Amino acid sequence: MPEANLSLKVLPIVPEDQLYPLVDQVIKMIHDSGLNYMVSPNDTTIEGDLVTLLDLVKKAQELCIAAGAPRVISMITIDYKPDGVSIDEKICSNHS
Repeated sequence: MPEANLSLKVLPIVPEDQLYPLVDQVIKMIHDSGLNYMVSPNDTTIEGDLVTLLDLVKKAQELCIAAGAPRVISMITIDYKPDGVSIDEKICSNHS
């Protein structure tokens, strides 16, 4: 079981018509990582080990800069539990 969930909101400082295409590139990079993830309207939540997840944040920043954003603001939320925590257990409606 993954030890962490990381929710990432990436806001590259680019013209509005470039914003969603660039965010889509970040989501594709997350998809290509092979990790379990869930996209919502405001952020993307990813499961994995903490080191890998933090590396994805770094890659997201670098991807945006390489695509021409002069600045990137990212907000992250981390839920870490050494014994494991999954997206499914947090959104399951059958909590006891």
